[in-house]
Amino acid sequence: MAHPTQGAHPTQGARRALRRAALAPLLALLTVVGLASAPAHAAVWYSSDRWGTWNSGGYTLYNNIWGSGAGPQTIWADSATDWGVWADHPGTGGIKSYPNAKKVVNKKIGAISTLTSHYNVSVPAAGAYNTAYDIWDSNYDHEIMLWVNHHGPVGPLGSAQGRVSLGGHTWDVYRGDNGANAVYSFLRTSDSTSGTVDLKAVLAWLKNTKGWIGDVTVGDVQFGYEITSSPGGLDFVTHDFGVRTS
Repeated sequence: MAHPTQGAHPTQGARRALRRAALAPLLALLTVVGLASAPAHAAVWYSSDRWGTWNSGGYTLYNNIWGSGAGPQTIWADSATDWGVWADHPGTGGIKSYPNAKKVVNKKIGAISTLTSHYNVSVPAAGAYNTAYDIWDSNYDHEIMLWVNHHGPVGPLGSAQGRVSLGGHTWDVYRGDNGANAVYSFLRTSDSTSGTVDLKAVLAWLKNTKGWIGDVTVGDVQFGYEITSSPGGLDFVTHDFGVRTS
């Protein structure tokens, strides 16, 4: 979740409305523009559709161009855990997109023995974006964001809650509310392009140590790029990613 000056994720209801309202001419335009920006190699799948979606290996990839004032964007994949995005969004404020890969957990925090994830990415040295996990409970009342890196004028929603070493990383923690759901943002104190995160430890800290959430059912574990601007066209590449749970 970005600071209000940068934009905010829409509510689940708004997302559904946006999907229903997506106009065919816009999708056709994005598709035509995106053909020129498809990956140089022959990807197994790619899409420039605003809501382009692909299911593979228990994961869902989603182009997710949800913000206003967006430019063209193409998502591609060799597999659900080896994928990337080319995006050409103008240098204006407000989040334009959150292309991501999603794994559905569907377990209560207390019933999860392990929940870990690893990532290995290449991100540009220009533009405004964050690379982040976006974890939701099944009712979409709580949103937990873990920023592993960020660049440009982007910032978290809410007020600072201090610093904590948790799940194998050290984070600056923010707590806020976007009017539709609570938002807890963990910003890694130094940027990282690869690593492993103990997500269960983060969830247990929110539940047991802080008492900010109850024993909620963990729904979506998403990982991707929250892009505010990428003028001229920038590449975001996920070399490896995966979620493990038991």
